[in-house]
Amino acid sequence: MNDAADLVACVVQDAHTGDVLMLAWADEAALEATRRTGLAHFHSRSRDKLWLKGATSGNTMAVESMTPDCDGDAILMRVRPAGPACHTGEDTCFGPRAPGRAHVLDELAAVIEERRSTPPAGGSYVAGMLAGPREQAQRKVGEEAVEVVLAEAGSDHLVSEVADLWFHSMLLLARDGIDPLAPLDELARRRAG
Repeated sequence: MNDAADLVACVVQDAHTGDVLMLAWADEAALEATRRTGLAHFHSRSRDKLWLKGATSGNTMAVESMTPDCDGDAILMRVRPAGPACHTGEDTCFGPRAPGRAHVLDELAAVIEERRSTPPAGGSYVAGMLAGPREQAQRKVGEEAVEVVLAEAGSDHLVSEVADLWFHSMLLLARDGIDPLAPLDELARRRAG
């Protein structure tokens, strides 16, 4: 079995939500396989061998970045999971995700993608907007922006109209083949800059 000194702790974090998904261990072979494939690989301590996360379940993790800590004995691995991280079926190995605002956007983006890839038999508003002409989606974003401007300051109506604007902006992005959550990445980049 590998010496524990040859292993580095990997804190695996959802790149979009920031949730910590799991803790795993990696040796140099696992890190090299991760760099080569872009998918998270670890060292299974119980089986003493290289392990591709999701090899059996299909719940792989596309790795966006690997950042060592200041001592070089741990790595923060930011990933985009293709399913639950935990073998129990939970999204994280630390139990159910706490409900939060960011999760609502993730869920909404997932619904938009689902409507694109598998439109409901009876049709849906989202599927229609995604398949329709770009001008239709653009016009809807413009209408919602005007409604935001006209809503009474500080009102619940203003909140409702902003929600509509966000939703239709996400639809426009998805319609153009762009991740509907890409603006969050851009805001994070600006904040870090």
